[in-house]
Amino acid sequence: MNEMFFQYCPKLAVFSATRSELLLCRRKGELDYDGVFSFIGGKMEHKDATIVDGIRREKNEEVGSAFVVRLLPHHSVDVLFTKKDGNRMILPHFYAEHVQGEIVLSDEYSEFRWVRVNDLAHCTPMIENIKWIGPLLQRAGRNAAPDEFVEI
Repeated sequence: MNEMFFQYCPKLAVFSATRSELLLCRRKGELDYDGVFSFIGGKMEHKDATIVDGIRREKNEEVGSAFVVRLLPHHSVDVLFTKKDGNRMILPHFYAEHVQGEIVLSDEYSEFRWVRVNDLAHCTPMIENIKWIGPLLQRAGRNAAPDEFVEI
């Protein structure tokens, strides 16, 4: 494997309209994090013309197109991750706010829950970095101007 290549896999931290809760979905059948709560998102594909297009596609695939969010596309918290199979990924985490619509989970997930940001330390099982990424993105969302968001 060539260590110079990475998969680019945007993640979406979806906050409630009040910005006090985060959407977490429990992974199902995933090698590295089966049964663990995570943010939604996944790999960019060649057909995605932009990062926003890729995030929209993943959001629609994982929680449904009726679930509409406002995305802050020009700010991310990035993490480098090496999977159990050796593949390396860059995971940019983006802030989003729920606007409207119900969640329709794909078969990648077994359940979802809204977790108060102040209670993240007590949510298990959960990908560990959510505990610090959530509050960082919460601040970014609070400080962003309305015209910085894109509805997807």
